[in-house]
Amino acid sequence: MKKCLIVDDSRVIRKVSRHILESLAFDVSEAENGQEALDACEQSMPDLILLDWNMPVMSGIEFITKLRARNGGDGPKVVFCTTENDVAHIRAAIDAGADEYVMKPFDHETLQIKLQLVGMA
Repeated sequence: MKKCLIVDDSRVIRKVSRHILESLAFDVSEAENGQEALDACEQSMPDLILLDWNMPVMSGIEFITKLRARNGGDGPKVVFCTTENDVAHIRAAIDAGADEYVMKPFDHETLQIKLQLVGMA
């Protein structure tokens, strides 16, 4: 079973994402911010990370930059899930190491398409 880490400061988004991912047979864990997510990756590196942009403590961009610099941090597929939709944000996310990008709010079908694009569905 593939492991997914959902990183978002919104409990509602984590709940919706968890529901979708569990229906796609992922083993799901959660983190409220980038620092919690880094700690979780230290314990067990997931196959997939759904990552919010704007969070307290450590933003999504800070997280992915630190993740990708770590030993084994190039492994997980990272999909940014955010309300930021301008080209500059998308470019920054991809440049920092994101594999794909999905706009909030998203539904089951939209997320599944993105997961197929990164080879995770």
